[in-house]
Amino acid sequence: MKNPYFLLLLLFLGGLYACKSNKSMPTAAMNITKEKPHHDDNGAESAEIANADSRSARAESANRKEAETIKGEGKSHDHHNHKNGEKGHHGGDSGHGHAHGHGGKAATQMVHYPEEKHLANVRQLTFGGDNAEAYWSFDDKHLVFQARNEAWGSECDQIYLFDPYSDEISPAQEPKLLSTGLGRTTCSYFMKGDKSIIYASTHLGGDACPPEPPRGAKYVWPIYETFDIFTADLDGNLLKQLTDEPGYDAEPTLSPDGNLIVFTSIRSGDLELYTMKPDGSDVRQVTSGLGYDGGAFFSPDGTKLIFRSSRPATPEAKKEYKDLLSQGLVQPTEMELYVCNVDGSDLKKITELGNANWAPFFHPSGNKVIFSSNHNSTRGFPFNLFMINVDGSGLEQITFDKTFDSFPMFSYDGKKLVFASNRNNGGTRDTNLFIADWVE
Repeated sequence: MKNPYFLLLLLFLGGLYACKSNKSMPTAAMNITKEKPHHDDNGAESAEIANADSRSARAESANRKEAETIKGEGKSHDHHNHKNGEKGHHGGDSGHGHAHGHGGKAATQMVHYPEEKHLANVRQLTFGGDNAEAYWSFDDKHLVFQARNEAWGSECDQIYLFDPYSDEISPAQEPKLLSTGLGRTTCSYFMKGDKSIIYASTHLGGDACPPEPPRGAKYVWPIYETFDIFTADLDGNLLKQLTDEPGYDAEPTLSPDGNLIVFTSIRSGDLELYTMKPDGSDVRQVTSGLGYDGGAFFSPDGTKLIFRSSRPATPEAKKEYKDLLSQGLVQPTEMELYVCNVDGSDLKKITELGNANWAPFFHPSGNKVIFSSNHNSTRGFPFNLFMINVDGSGLEQITFDKTFDSFPMFSYDGKKLVFASNRNNGGTRDTNLFIADWVE
């Protein structure tokens, strides 16, 4: 790490990125219908009363089509003592790789910045907690996402389902829980037909949240061995365990035709991309270069993959990567974007920006990629959304928040964009979901 502020920034970056998996010995028989943890109804009711007025005010502000500036006293947050940042896409407890908080003399809260010409009718969907990695159903009617919200009884990331057009979500209004409520989960995605989802979970390795690595001089993500990939129906019942190899298996997403899953696995000894059929069969290795390859998505026509990778180049960097990986850790401070065919051929590096470039997703045309980056920052943040052509040309900034925007996904019809952001959080460390009309 060249700059201590970059370390601080990535302290929130620690999660959604790393769908970590720990495969202890596979259980002889998977419990398909685990009971979800009981939530305290009285506590929820009290929280509802306490937060009703403030939630209503936030909702009114978030639903305005034009940006509104609310000026207040600025607060500088210590990211080392930041509860969310201490935990951590894809990994840690907050698991969202969020850049929570910022310093400055005045805190400006915005739902929609004037410079964001590609976004219209920006609307906030969640109000409180750590919410990220929201992905559309194939019919564009629902979103599945991961969240850590102690008010919902989730001490580390769990998977939830909601209708972004009608459901109200708040600390006291919990969406539908689809994961088991046990262990840590990450990287959920709808299966074809919108009757089930795929996600990664550590619950076979234990009911509790996996432990965080000790805080050190360098920012690292834990690669939990107990992460495996599962499918579940929309009532939260586990349907099938798709992976059972020793070590990390996570970060699954589905091809547009529903016939192929891409995921990250350490089964070769390094963190590489693999594909498999929806039933877990026909596993094929896609990438082979040294480094953490992950966060992959298919192109709209299903022929290509976009992903981010660390890919250490110098002997010193390679040694450090291998040493950390042997301890079940990675250091995600330098990542660039790559495109390849589904079989791994025609691999091309499309960014050379420096710092952390990640959370890529194809534009509906298939000719561009939207992603999150802090490449033009010297202190680690802000992270904003950018667009680039698949040949590496035409870089364009899309969002302009002062702290953190990431995890963008276009709806299948190309009309909507959903993303996670620290905007409009009232000076807290909350990361919320936002939806916008996409304007070309």
